Amino acid sequence: MAHTVCRGIVLREVDYKESDKILTVLAEGQGKRTVKAQGCRRKNSPLAAGSQLLVLSEMTLYDYQDRLSLKETATLNDFRGVREDLSKLALGSYFAEVTEAVAEEGVETPGLLSLLLNSLYALDKLGKPPELVKAAFEVKLTALEGYEPMVDACAVCGKAAPERPRLNLSEGVLHCAECRSELGEEGISMPLDGAALAAVRHVTGGDPKRLFSFTLPPGSMELFANAAESFLLTQLERGFRTLDFYKSITV
Repeated sequence: MAHTVCRGIVLREVDYKESDKILTVLAEGQGKRTVKAQGCRRKNSPLAAGSQLLVLSEMTLYDYQDRLSLKETATLNDFRGVREDLSKLALGSYFAEVTEAVAEEGVETPGLLSLLLNSLYALDKLGKPPELVKAAFEVKLTALEGYEPMVDACAVCGKAAPERPRLNLSEGVLHCAECRSELGEEGISMPLDGAALAAVRHVTGGDPKRLFSFTLPPGSMELFANAAESFLLTQLERGFRTLDFYKSITV
């Protein structure tokens, strides 16, 4: 019976039988894994803490007949500040659902675990505005998944500083408002301003460790947030129930 020890964070938990859970875990070096946590719902189970949504643990996983079971767990970070605030928990759950949607079973996406952990940490400890963390997460995730928006210059005229810049959601390119017709009639373009465009460029091309190290005035923040969310949903071609819930309690 082979076993591995790795860091992993729970993306989803489903009750199973009387006292078990089936966990979806993003594991370091392994990508998304489906793990059975046997007996974790029993009182005083040593697996209880590490079998909860958004808890990062050092996990000992046993592989038997191509099925993984959680045998030991030591909590590394439970992101308590997120878990004890309903709106932050809702946003963290959205991050987890999006991550689960894009992660591949048994295949690691470089940078994905770090993005999720850094985003949860920013909500928990850094005091960053949730809308900033959310938008930065969305833009960076699309980049990690191969959908990075091309925002160096207008895709039509080549201006590095487009007047009235827009981000075309389906093509993932920057363009001047005046150049919109050159891209064809398909797809929606979201407006940006100079500060919002700078934020997109910072997130896609900057140091990942300084992902949230910027601020935006309210109007620019709104443009950045709207473009980021719309771009992610367009590229992934789906919605998320956790996003709907988050909006229902924050709008």
